[in-house]
Amino acid sequence: MIVTVDVGNTRIKAAVFEGDTLLEHFVFDKIELAENIQKILEKFQAIVHLVVSSVGDVDKKSFLVFENQLEVHFVSHEDIFPFTNNYGTPKTLGIDRMVLAAGATLLYPNQNRLIIDAGTCVTYDFVDENNVYQGGAIAPGLRLRYESMHHFTAKLPLLSLQSPENFIGKSTSQSIHSGVVNGLVYEIDGFVDEYKASCKNIIIILTGGDAVFLAKRLKNTIFANSNFLLESLNQTFQYKIKND
Repeated sequence: MIVTVDVGNTRIKAAVFEGDTLLEHFVFDKIELAENIQKILEKFQAIVHLVVSSVGDVDKKSFLVFENQLEVHFVSHEDIFPFTNNYGTPKTLGIDRMVLAAGATLLYPNQNRLIIDAGTCVTYDFVDENNVYQGGAIAPGLRLRYESMHHFTAKLPLLSLQSPENFIGKSTSQSIHSGVVNGLVYEIDGFVDEYKASCKNIIIILTGGDAVFLAKRLKNTIFANSNFLLESLNQTFQYKIKND
């Protein structure tokens, strides 16, 4: 049994797997890490591996305290991945993006894959049908768009995510919601259209904390799975075990 942990820029997500089956998933704040990991281990006492992917600022020591209970693994650039990395600066490619690319490669063989992770940032990662990671794009996510307009202007308010009431905003708040939400929706649809035009046999995977909110607003048909990174962590670790 495996527990996978994704340390993001904002929150921590975790999931318990028995083989390929996701038994339960969790979301909690960074300050609650030790407490929640311990609760998971007490609930699922058959867990023998803790697999961590981190882009956040959580110290590794926070996980190593559990070494007396199970084996702790940190995914790194030195691990074995099921794709060829054609990124120009491979050491700068985020571990989360590499894990997503690995999961897509293993779960959707023999086709082109575009993985869109809508979190604090929105990342676009493309793995071609020959299992070559070609690169992608990084853009600000919904929360960053709201925050940047507030912090870098004198009078715009800081708003929380909300569905736009109208396409044409009739107030400052309505205009911000329309600009932030519709702007990102059109961005994602634009990226998807471009990839579809340039390659056939492509699957589009949307994941991340805002995946469900965005999925129903997109014109393109996509596969939305908010737990795809956690599932990809499990797949990547199993691939590593088989190929070490």
